[in-house]
Amino acid sequence: MDLQLTDNVVFLTGASGGIGRALALEFAAEGAKLALVGGTKHAEMEAWLAAQPWRERALALHADTTSTLEVDVAMEKAREHFGRVDVCIANAGRWTPEAKLLHRADEQRIRANLEVNLFGSIWTARAFFDALSRSSPRRDGRGACLLFIGSTAGRFGEKGHAEYAAGKAALHGLVRTLKNEIVELDPWGRVNLIEPGWTVTHMARPALQEPGTIARVVRTMPLRQLARAKDIARTAVFLASPAASRHVTGETITVAGGMEGRTLWEADDIDEDRVRRRLEQE
Repeated sequence: MDLQLTDNVVFLTGASGGIGRALALEFAAEGAKLALVGGTKHAEMEAWLAAQPWRERALALHADTTSTLEVDVAMEKAREHFGRVDVCIANAGRWTPEAKLLHRADEQRIRANLEVNLFGSIWTARAFFDALSRSSPRRDGRGACLLFIGSTAGRFGEKGHAEYAAGKAALHGLVRTLKNEIVELDPWGRVNLIEPGWTVTHMARPALQEPGTIARVVRTMPLRQLARAKDIARTAVFLASPAASRHVTGETITVAGGMEGRTLWEADDIDEDRVRRRLEQE
């Protein structure tokens, strides 16, 4: 199936992370042009991009998504370089590994998480909408697309990470509002949210390597397995596709193995080694 993403311009924040790189690879495989935005790991992202066969279709940009100025400048550079931006993915996120009950979490930790997970997403969406306001809708009817990468923490909560859960939960309100605003700029524009569960990335690996963590995590999933970054990326490609998802907007897709807010399996039913081996095989 032709997903009609060839030559679409994708602006992607958090491109230096595990999910970010997977997103870049999947969209590149569909023939998209990429504006990759990295923050603190921008140099690593540039080095990685230089080794990709599709690097001529990509632009590496640096921006701290908590800065409205830096996000606006990055978006404008992408628009000037490619002529327009068709898809925007607000993927940059922050998660503090150490669990702390809210009354023990200091102000800096709380504000830092909200600045990235909530305000960074708002500034990215704001810059994208401004870019759309200065571009005409595509003549071929491929509507603009805004995607947020959230978390199951925004749906079920996450003990010890209240600030993270709050930031991700707020994305629900953004999606339901912005789906009604984007059509003022592009009549075929769409806005959706992806909620990954536990996904094997560099950020999550230390926690997942702790004995018993995998068993605790997958006890709430019918599919007793962890997500791969490309599972999230392929869902994003589906939602961004004007062919596959032209009539899908204002929706949340959870990519978490059927996770529920209740225990489905006993710890003895979970073979952590089997889960790890399956990931290695794939």
